[in-house]
Amino acid sequence: MDKHLNFVHRVAVLDQELCQPRKCGQECILYCPVNKTGGECIVQRPDDGKAVIFEDLCTGCTICVKKCPFDAIVIVNLANEVGVDKIHQYGINSFRLYKLPIPKEGSVTGLVGRNGMGKSTIINLLSGNIKPNFGNFDKDLNWEDIFDKISNIELRKHFEKISTKSLRTSIKPQLVYLIPKIFKGTVMELLKKYDERNMRDLLIDSLGLKNSLTKDVSTLSGGELQRVAVAVAASKDADYYFFDEPSSYNDIYQRLAVSKVINNLAKDGKSVMIVEHDMSLLDYLSDNVFIIYGEPGSYGIVSTLQSTKIGINNFLEGFIPTENVRFRDKSYRFDISNVTENMISNMSIVSYTSMKKKLGGFNLKVNNGDIHQGEVIGIVGANALGKTTFMKMLSGLEKIDEGQLDSEVRISYKPQYLNQDIDGDVRSLLYSVNNGQQFEGSLMEEQILNPLGLRKLYDKSVKGLSGGELQKVAVSLSLVRDADIYALDEPSAFLDIEDRISLAKFVQRLIKAKGKSESLVDKNICGFHRHACGNKRPPFG
Repeated sequence: MDKHLNFVHRVAVLDQELCQPRKCGQECILYCPVNKTGGECIVQRPDDGKAVIFEDLCTGCTICVKKCPFDAIVIVNLANEVGVDKIHQYGINSFRLYKLPIPKEGSVTGLVGRNGMGKSTIINLLSGNIKPNFGNFDKDLNWEDIFDKISNIELRKHFEKISTKSLRTSIKPQLVYLIPKIFKGTVMELLKKYDERNMRDLLIDSLGLKNSLTKDVSTLSGGELQRVAVAVAASKDADYYFFDEPSSYNDIYQRLAVSKVINNLAKDGKSVMIVEHDMSLLDYLSDNVFIIYGEPGSYGIVSTLQSTKIGINNFLEGFIPTENVRFRDKSYRFDISNVTENMISNMSIVSYTSMKKKLGGFNLKVNNGDIHQGEVIGIVGANALGKTTFMKMLSGLEKIDEGQLDSEVRISYKPQYLNQDIDGDVRSLLYSVNNGQQFEGSLMEEQILNPLGLRKLYDKSVKGLSGGELQKVAVSLSLVRDADIYALDEPSAFLDIEDRISLAKFVQRLIKAKGKSESLVDKNICGFHRHACGNKRPPFG
């Protein structure tokens, strides 16, 4: 049998932001074999000239993918049976989701997968913010049509509750740093506004928010914002709670506190779903998980229900035995570091005496030390103990009250909290950092930008970047600068596990190749800094 007969469901995705018809020669249209024989597989839209790909005519040759100068096209061949389970598609040549996780009362269900696979789409569907269209994106289906297409009884009951508006949902959003743009006032005012379960005092105590109550929301740190967002979501009287990345910016103690709050909701008989890239927290918190796999930004497929330990290990392995599906060519393992003392140069980049810094009522004391060439240093500890302040003292962003550095060093600092309020696209931002000089086709692009996947982001607006995309841009901006020490403050926030591991290995190789040094603050130790974790595999079974 021809192997292609098993792959009759075509997925053609066009990134509307990357497609630049005025800057290209319409190579996708000119080189398409179907078009050359008189067909119209790829045509231009009459309004803006961007491409439209008709999937039923596409042969899956991927010539258009290779010819597109802006990497705007993705063509994927899927097994025919997958296409039957299409749940939602946003439009022609856009992202689509296959299958849905089934809600479970009284339990915490985890979603594990890469960014861009449809986790936010799942939350929007199960919370009732959008209605499933099963690929009929050009029409608004009525609820009876939707019920007819859902075979699972539990899932059908869930959507019946949504249709009658009898399902109450509460969502903790991913991008908590946007909260100050939506709400103006103090933490106490925000908690009072949404305290529908009279749980405010208990949540304040559980999440360590007593010292934050009188603060204006706009002045909160990332960790405080995250815990306030969790408190607000848990305060609402709902049947189904969704927590999108509740661990970001919090230290291990605060993550355990957040976990306790989420677990208590399940104990009260509520349905809880979490999206989390911290595998340790997911393992600790979830009763079961669904794996989401596919092509980021193109399509996502939801697996069958997995026990937590088996599901996480299947995800890291890239293979689901019960479905006989391999969705990644390689497995991920947390290896013991092969870095030994003799691989680190004896040459000191900078030495410092004992240092002190006072910020309001906070006092930081740093013991004397030095940083060697080729050394990667991890700075760990609970929140608010001065990790970021220490990095800023090294970089010159904070004045040292007592003590000194023995020499001036050039430090490139990636801040913990990222500024997205920047006009223009990523290409313009990179030009400004590179002093307006050409970087496309340069060694900088080959060694740093391409490995971090920035080429596909060049034409995207900085304001429109996702949290993970913004993090990659910020890390890249730090690494392209000429410096002696690269100080990366929480570079793993909003990155999925695959990106965290890839980024960790890349940064380590780059630092050692340059003969520089790196200081790293990151609360997700096992998820980002691979040699900080001593197990061959994480403790998931």
